Order: sequence, then C-alpha cells, then structure tokens
Amino acid sequence: MQKIINDSVHWFFKLLELLVVVCMVAMVVMVFGNVVLRYGFNSSLLISDEMSRYCFIWLTYIGAMVAMHEGGHLGVDTLIKHLPVLGKKVCLFLSESLMLLCNGLFFLGTWKMHELQVSNVSPVAGISMIWIYGIGYVVSVVMGIINLNMLYRLMRGQISEDELVQVVETEGMAQVDKPMHEARV
Repeated sequence: MQKIINDSVHWFFKLLELLVVVCMVAMVVMVFGNVVLRYGFNSSLLISDEMSRYCFIWLTYIGAMVAMHEGGHLGVDTLIKHLPVLGKKVCLFLSESLMLLCNGLFFLGTWKMHELQVSNVSPVAGISMIWIYGIGYVVSVVMGIINLNMLYRLMRGQISEDELVQVVETEGMAQVDKPMHEARV
C-alpha cells in the first residue's frame, strides 16, 4: 500500500513539473509571437498578453508546490543548526504548524473570493476568473498535506536529525563554511 502511495505522489509531482514546463513554453511562445507580430507586422494578439499572464500565475503556484515537495524553498539555518535535537524538533514543529495555518488561511481566502471570481470574467478571453485564481484551492490543499505529513512524521519520530534542518545548501554556498585553503579548488 505504501508503495502505491509513494508512486502516486511521485507521478503527481512529475505531472506538476510537466505543467510548469507547459506554462513556461506557452508563455514564451505567446510573448515572442506577439513581439514578432508587433514589430514585424504592426499587429498583435490581445489574448496572448492575457493568457501569458495567467500562465505565469499558474507557473508560480505550481512551482511553489513542487519546490515545497523537494524542500527547495529558501530558509535560514544559522540558529537552528546550532540547537540540540529537541530544539530542532520544536522549531520544525512551529515552522510546519505556522505554514499549515497559512495554507488554511489561503484556502479560506480563496473560498471567500470564490463567488466573486466565478462571476468575474476576464476581459479578452472571456473565461471565469475562478479558472485562474482557483489554483489557490489546489496549492493550499497540497501544501497543507505536505505540512501534515511532516508533522505526522515528526510526532511519530520518523524524521532523521538531518531532516530537522529544512535548509538545503547549494553547491556555491557549501564552500562558505570551509576554510579558505579548501574553498579554492
């Protein structure tokens, strides 16, 4: 059963990564096509400006879900990496709880704006704006599930000490902690 869940999660996030690529390609094609039309033919497609903006909104939110799943969001670990294990656990609990609260507020805000967005129609494409801003439902639920999973694993003691610090060092930043003679490679 666990393998089925893990495979489903894996393919869900692979689908999200594909959607990010599709949104990016669509934006590039629409914006570049409009530039060519404007400068080459003194014309343009109004819908491409609007749809590229909507693709950017979706790309941002979908990318945020993927980054959270991969642990790729920015963080500062200056204090946390010097705490004992219990302190790291408390900080992780507070962090995940606050993010869960923010995701709940994001869902509630999207819910409260739902009726307005359903009746609000985009000026050029003529689509209901809930198709654009309804991504808030998906983002808040997916990120909330990630937060709940992390809290569950923390409460069950299934998190290693390395996972307690949620900041992943980049290749360039890993050299900062090394002595100068080691950093010059």
